[in-house]
Amino acid sequence: MSYYKNEQDYIDVETTNKYKPVKKINVFLKYFLIAVLSLVFGFFGGGLYNYLNPSQVIYQTTTKIENTTANNDNYSIQEVVSKVAESVVQIKVKSLSTGFLGQTITGESAGSGVILSNDGYIVTNNHVVEGADSIYVILNDDTQYTATLVGTDVKSDIAVIKVEANNLVSATLGDSNSILVGDTAIVIGNPLGEFGGTVTSGIISALDREITVGNQAMNLLQTNAEVNPGNSGGGLFNSKAELVGIINAKTSANDVEGLGFAIPINDAKTVIEQIIDKGYVSNRATLGIYTAEIGYNNQGYEAGLYVSEVIEGSGAYDAGIQAEDRIIAINNIEISTYAELSRQLKNYKPNDTIKLTIVRNNTTIEKNVTLTEVIVE
Repeated sequence: MSYYKNEQDYIDVETTNKYKPVKKINVFLKYFLIAVLSLVFGFFGGGLYNYLNPSQVIYQTTTKIENTTANNDNYSIQEVVSKVAESVVQIKVKSLSTGFLGQTITGESAGSGVILSNDGYIVTNNHVVEGADSIYVILNDDTQYTATLVGTDVKSDIAVIKVEANNLVSATLGDSNSILVGDTAIVIGNPLGEFGGTVTSGIISALDREITVGNQAMNLLQTNAEVNPGNSGGGLFNSKAELVGIINAKTSANDVEGLGFAIPINDAKTVIEQIIDKGYVSNRATLGIYTAEIGYNNQGYEAGLYVSEVIEGSGAYDAGIQAEDRIIAINNIEISTYAELSRQLKNYKPNDTIKLTIVRNNTTIEKNVTLTEVIVE
């Protein structure tokens, strides 16, 4: 069984992993590596690196997203929808690329989002707006706005965008830590990029479900409410009409239904507030390397996780880590994939020192690496 980010389009790649990653690219040892270029750093929810373009960041220090749990009432599904439908939006994205003959190609995709404040802050998934040249938001009443990217965080798959509007209907944030298996789950989003405001319902099937989505190790809520491509960034609501999760993944298996996943709102809230306040998420520790993953033995290279590039001035650089070193352990915990590396790094903070075990020229070497903080300029 495999999982993919809940995008409108996705690409199958050959992999030996249990879960399906996003498309990978070759970064070294071309002709036989299935590689993913990734800046390695740790955090509590899995990831690669922050794709912020400084010119796109809005630095805002006055707006905070409050956890305003409303009441203890349980509403019917119809009542929940009537209370929250206006807080869920459609997101349309346009991206420009250069074709083989030098022509400009415009790509379009769609997702969902949830309004956080009446002055226009909206949360969605990073993978919904990643690489976007233009972002458009369509409200429940079909009013359309052009949105600005406030900031994005690949590790948590969270992004915040902003529209210039007032008196919008914002969602009430619930407490995802209080959710129990069997609780009502209501999903509202924009499936297939065409059916905005679609409602599906079910229950919370599992808590703290660890899966790997696009090489990201994430701890998510699981629901059997139907989730389709285009629902990404949409809301998972409870029977109190509170937002308790942000939809971001589903199973890709053809013979399996009822496996949808959402980022717990308590995890998302911490990221959202930092993005609005600073434009990025702080206190993330980094090794300071890019990695490439080999899925099978080939031409003398064993399957595993290799260093493809070392960033000058980083902890890895100072420790003498080199390109083509194969990472096999952190503090004696075995590592063979980026997801495993990310899962371990999330336990550390900047200035922590870890023991990195590598293989270089068939010799096992141990290096002490002092982690540094990821700085978004």
